[in-house]
Amino acid sequence: MRSTGQCSIVTVVSKHWHCVINSTNDMLFPAVCQVANHTGESVHLVIDGFGADQRLLGDADAIYRFLDQYPEAIGMTKITPPAVYTYVGQKNQDIGISGFVLIAESHISVHTFPQRGYVNIDIFSCKAFDTNRATEEIKSTFVLESVKSWTLARGLEYADQEVASQMVAAERSDLASRL
Repeated sequence: MRSTGQCSIVTVVSKHWHCVINSTNDMLFPAVCQVANHTGESVHLVIDGFGADQRLLGDADAIYRFLDQYPEAIGMTKITPPAVYTYVGQKNQDIGISGFVLIAESHISVHTFPQRGYVNIDIFSCKAFDTNRATEEIKSTFVLESVKSWTLARGLEYADQEVASQMVAAERSDLASRL
C-alpha cells in the first residue's frame, strides 16, 4: 500500500487479476483491473479515449462505418446493422453520438462527446480476442491522443463449475489477505 497525500493506492496481484484500488478518505474508487492469463471466458474491453478529432466524433456516418466494419476486423460476427443516434442535450458538452451493433458474440457500443474530444467504447464478447490490438486499432481509428482501458473477465462463475468455484474462492482469499 502506498499513500499519496490523502489518497491510498493498493495494488493487488493474483493469479488471474492485477488491480489498482484508489481510495481517498472514506471513499473507495473503482478498481482498475487487467486480466492476467486470460483463458477464454467472456471478455469485456472498456475504452475511454481522449483528445479525439471533434469532427470525427460528431460524424454519425463515420460512427456507423466503424460499427459496420469493426466486428469483422476483430474476428466477430455482426448479426444486425449498426444503430446510431445523435443526442442533443441541454449542454453543448453533452451533445454526442451513441451507437451499437449486436454481434453473435455479444455487442460493441460507442458513445462520443465531440465538444470534449472524448469517446467511450465497449466491446463485450464471449469469444476471446486480442484486446491490445483492438485498443491500438481504436486509438488509430479515432485519432486518440491517449487511452485508458480495462479488460474484464466476465462469466467466470459459468465456466466449469468446479474450476469456477476454485477460481472465485482463490481470488476472494487473495484479495482478503492483501487488504
